Amino acid sequence: MSHQSALSTTSRPAPPPAPAAPPRTAWREGLDRLRTAATTEPGRLRIIGAVLAALVVAFGAVTAWQVSARETAADAVAEHSQPLSADAARIYRSLADADTTAASGFLAGGREPAAVRRRYERDIDTASELLVRAAANTEGSASARTEIRKISQLLPVYTGLVESARANNRQGLPLGGAYLRYANDTMRTRLLPAADRLYEAETARLGEDYGDAKSWPWVAIGVGVVALAALGWAQRRNYRRTNRVFNHGLLGASAAATVVLVWLVAGHAIARAELNDSDDHGAKSLRVLNEARIASLRARADENLTLIARGAVVVDKDGANKGKDAYEVSYASRMAGLVGSGPGGPPAGGSLLDRARDLADDGGGREPVEAAATAVRAWQARHKAARGADDAGDYKDALAKVIGAKDSTGASFDRVDDELAKALDHEQRQFQQAADSGRGAFTALAVGAGGLAVLGAAGAVLGIGRRLSEYR
Repeated sequence: MSHQSALSTTSRPAPPPAPAAPPRTAWREGLDRLRTAATTEPGRLRIIGAVLAALVVAFGAVTAWQVSARETAADAVAEHSQPLSADAARIYRSLADADTTAASGFLAGGREPAAVRRRYERDIDTASELLVRAAANTEGSASARTEIRKISQLLPVYTGLVESARANNRQGLPLGGAYLRYANDTMRTRLLPAADRLYEAETARLGEDYGDAKSWPWVAIGVGVVALAALGWAQRRNYRRTNRVFNHGLLGASAAATVVLVWLVAGHAIARAELNDSDDHGAKSLRVLNEARIASLRARADENLTLIARGAVVVDKDGANKGKDAYEVSYASRMAGLVGSGPGGPPAGGSLLDRARDLADDGGGREPVEAAATAVRAWQARHKAARGADDAGDYKDALAKVIGAKDSTGASFDRVDDELAKALDHEQRQFQQAADSGRGAFTALAVGAGGLAVLGAAGAVLGIGRRLSEYR
């Protein structure tokens, strides 16, 4: 019995070996070491020093990144998007002036004045050159490229119609007027709307660049506040454990982080204020002045075409203007937008010249706008006299009152155009000065923030190292 038990005991199989423990990963080992180190004061100090250095370096890096992005946007405002917007406005203005000049030359009869011819050709050449420049610099904007291509295709069509009108006019053929009206219709319904859309596209990009340049660097500011809070906590902890008021390394790191944070906030605030000024009293003022100058150009073209068409084009829609001369109705609309619909006096509130005067921030900008408004009122009075002569059947007198060398509506228009050109030049200089000051506020901030962050991180490490030396 006992023998059988012994046999059964010796034949029982051995239990399976315990499963081997899974190998520890490098991450797990590092975590365990960190946990172990955190149980001792030297270990905790090393962790605190590493975290403080990382926070200060992160603050400098994020500051340099966000400031660089805003500096790039501010540079784009001053050197790229605003000049492109200004070029787009000049394209529109050159096209409108060419149309106005072509009508003026046609009214002069078969012998077109050489100065008028040169002005027309200069306008066409300017528009062509600016289109080439815009095409070379309008990268990334599909809408702008589309409008540039459309204008480039239509411009030869328009100039061909004008040349046909001139050729017929020189021969005294009435068909010339029809060609000129067709050219004007091409300009108004196809060329100018495309130029307007190009201007809107470039102006929208200018607005985007302004937004990017002026947006607050909240991430950098947030990281800076966290870094300063951590440095303050570390110094307070050091004081409570050692009763020492200052740790020179941590104090230096705090000073470096404070300088970066103050520089960041103050520099961005100054840049934002200057960019706002360049927008409010530069870009916006330029936009209104361009609209005013274009309105006067188109009003002048309408005035000329009223005499050319002689009632051949009338408003055929229902309403108060039905049956009236379409060009005369358009002239009245343009002038109402320019100075208001009142009989005289200063520009009405909300009119283009009223807004341009309000946006001008000094006498150099306001005075030419006020002079332009005075010239517009004189123009309106002379236009009324010219219309009276034409309606009475005295076409020759009406023509002299419109294109004559003295006391004509043409002389008033030239005065308006000259004064608005002066205002545009002044506001362009104002814009450039403010925009340059705005982007100048970012100068050296990114590099300075990076350098101070490195010094601050070094100070934090040295400050913690001084405490660690006391445990050796």
